[in-house]
Amino acid sequence: MTKTALILIDIQNDYFDGGLMALDGMDAAAANAARLLAGARARREPVFHIRHIARSDNAPFFRPGTAGSEIHATVRPDRGEAVFEKNRPNSFVGTGLYAALRKAGVERIILCGAMSQMCVDATARAAADMGFAVTVVADACAAASVTYGGVSVPSEHVHAAIMAPLAASYGNVVTTDDIENDRRAA
Repeated sequence: MTKTALILIDIQNDYFDGGLMALDGMDAAAANAARLLAGARARREPVFHIRHIARSDNAPFFRPGTAGSEIHATVRPDRGEAVFEKNRPNSFVGTGLYAALRKAGVERIILCGAMSQMCVDATARAAADMGFAVTVVADACAAASVTYGGVSVPSEHVHAAIMAPLAASYGNVVTTDDIENDRRAA
């Protein structure tokens, strides 16, 4: 049987209402991430929390030592669950995540978190390149609205524009219900 781990990426206070970089849909994404977390815990699957810490106190968000950089209460780590701190979008860069996954015998990873267009995307692509079977849970992720070249792109379009290529080339992109139904059938 393939060993599966859940990786929760940057579900931190600054991404919620009142934070320095509030994302549309973050409450719903975190609620779904909490469902995934409860399921992984019930099945005693490895869980890895990723926490982004900016390199500077002057960063726009996730400033070191602030409440905004803390993991949100909806997915607070339990004792024994690994927390890796990073300061790059790819959760493998500068962390012990890869070694911990290999040590645990993990072959398949389930990813959720924020932001879809940054850290989720970078981590999913890197994980696939490293040989992991990747599943991204789209409704447990949130994106930011962006502007480029004078064009404003709403968060739901940014999210879809990221999930589509991930599904086409890097792994499965599913919903929380898909994961729960799949896990119950197993």
